[in-house]
Amino acid sequence: MFEVLVYVYENFWSVEACPQLDQLGRKLSAAGFESDEIEQALHWLAGLNLVSHQSSPIDISDAVTTPVSHAPSIHSLRVYSVAEQDHLGAECLGFISFLESAGVLPPQMREIVIDRAMVLTARPMALDDLKIIVLMVYWSMGLEPDALVLDELCDDPGRVAH
Repeated sequence: MFEVLVYVYENFWSVEACPQLDQLGRKLSAAGFESDEIEQALHWLAGLNLVSHQSSPIDISDAVTTPVSHAPSIHSLRVYSVAEQDHLGAECLGFISFLESAGVLPPQMREIVIDRAMVLTARPMALDDLKIIVLMVYWSMGLEPDALVLDELCDDPGRVAH
């Protein structure tokens, strides 16, 4: 499924440029992806679309100074449940903490990343898979990570970044 998500990220510069899910499924099939991978990715993308549009627009530069009233506060402490700890593992939780402390993953985006990670079955989640989820959350919000963040998320030399 993650190969499909990377393909979507690399070939559709923004969520607005991405076709509707049924048409996207046909394009992915024509690109040679397996039908079960396509189905999983489309289901995951539909969930991402749902949670991304339930959230208010995020401005990374303002995240520290003007939190959204119904969003998690930047001053709050995120306590991970046992299920989240087991599912994400220490490496992914450390990476999420790193992104938060660097100021590039505001609480609202963090919650979307965690939501999308928790629907997947791999335990503990691989860090490379979490990085793809973070990229897709940025993509769904219409945000482009800055160059250093993009470099950290796309450390695979075979992957092409926007």
